[in-house]
Amino acid sequence: MKPVYLVKGNRSPQAKSGTILKDVAAPYLGHYLIRDIMDQTSIPNDQVDEVIIGNTGNPAKYPNVGRVIALEAGLDKKTSGYTVHRNCASGMEAVSQAFVKIASGRSDIIFAGGVENMSQMPLLYNEDMTDFFIDLMKAKSSTDKMKVLSSFRLPHLSPVISIEQGLTDPFCGLNMGQTAEKLAREFKFSRTQQDEFANNSHHKAVRAQQEGKLKDEIVSIITGKKLDSLISEDNGPRADSSLEKLAKLKPYFEKKTGTVTVGNACPITDGGSMWLLCSEEAVKKYNLEPMARMVDFHFHGLEPERMGLGPVLAMDGVLKRTGMSLDQMDLVEINEAFAAQVLSCLEVMKNKKLSDRWNVDLLGELDQSKLNVNGGAIALGHPVGSTGSRLMVTLAHELGRRKAKYGLASLCIGGGQGGAVIIENLNQ
Repeated sequence: MKPVYLVKGNRSPQAKSGTILKDVAAPYLGHYLIRDIMDQTSIPNDQVDEVIIGNTGNPAKYPNVGRVIALEAGLDKKTSGYTVHRNCASGMEAVSQAFVKIASGRSDIIFAGGVENMSQMPLLYNEDMTDFFIDLMKAKSSTDKMKVLSSFRLPHLSPVISIEQGLTDPFCGLNMGQTAEKLAREFKFSRTQQDEFANNSHHKAVRAQQEGKLKDEIVSIITGKKLDSLISEDNGPRADSSLEKLAKLKPYFEKKTGTVTVGNACPITDGGSMWLLCSEEAVKKYNLEPMARMVDFHFHGLEPERMGLGPVLAMDGVLKRTGMSLDQMDLVEINEAFAAQVLSCLEVMKNKKLSDRWNVDLLGELDQSKLNVNGGAIALGHPVGSTGSRLMVTLAHELGRRKAKYGLASLCIGGGQGGAVIIENLNQ
């Protein structure tokens, strides 16, 4: 297997659904990221082998987001492009596929990442309304049409919420928030513990913004014609976050007995992220200076109702594949889908009895000063198709800033999976 280099990584600002990025279609959260990277290199537009993009809420207007992004970015028409879907880890899946293609010698230059506009996930007609339209189209005479029209009832207009369906597991019947509630009960994490974790996430993210730590990874985006349409910063982190304010929020998924709220869970978010991955030959040919080397990756499955523990199984897998240990990791990113979910992962990692139950090595207690140092998805947001690659972008930039060596990025995946990637900083 040949070495695979993460040459440049960037991302869009991330915005809460229904706010500043709501009108930017998914492809346009990614194509400008490629253009930004290409403009910093000497790589000709016709020398990129492929564009691989993660996306979960595939827009009907753009059936292959990856190909649209490749063309909109100005790459040559011969550059192939495709879209992958692995729920929350779609962006990581895209990067992993690029890794395999370059490591095996099939490709030299690939753009890989993810995009998601969750604001634009549609409302759908329900079955009754769909049947109504079908019957109306089939009706030939005026009498038949009037008969169909007279069958219309107001409940026909009750929409099917696509994002709600997408966040509900078809196997176990639980939505993602309910799986977090399950872990909170099983691991006995209190509402206060979850709120404390969420509060820390916001304050770490706000501090990172104030110190300018996220500027290097974010490429500003223009969302309209006015001057104030230039967006340069995530709008999720809350400087005024406090335990008192979080405590006032009611449980969202289990109204009476739950502990998971919109405050200790990630918000629905829009955003995109991108990586330029290259072979050693391409790095030398175009005189590139890679940020990092992608060491390896691993995906692992588990029962859907406990999908939140996926990061532990995936981290265990990638550490075994590489012969490395958690102690060697200078920084760790665990996506904050829910505070309860991350806290449960940390517990399994350090508890021998729990590690044995989940058939993983005892990874050890993670030094909290290494975890999500610039805040996580509770503050920054979780644009589902992008997050897997976004974690890697944030991780690589912070490793470079600290001149640290190894980083581990991981996340849980709806449907009962986990994904993890190890990268090595080359700018030490």
